[in-house]
Amino acid sequence: MKLSSGKEVLITNEVLDIMYKYVRFSLTLEELARELGLESWEEAYDFVKRFPAWAAWTPPSFFKYVKETLCAGI
Repeated sequence: MKLSSGKEVLITNEVLDIMYKYVRFSLTLEELARELGLESWEEAYDFVKRFPAWAAWTPPSFFKYVKETLCAGI
């Protein structure tokens, strides 16, 4: 995902785990920025605005199921 600052953040399983934690628990934007390796809370805010909300609320087991299904060619 490309931020307005030009920085790119790859959406990996680790990033999804961090976003699950952000959505379900009370992480501040400063903590989110630190965990994602961003420079400031402003970049974290920009990331949150661009990140699809459905992905943050989808259970990890569903992503694993879809990935396995797609890779199996079913």
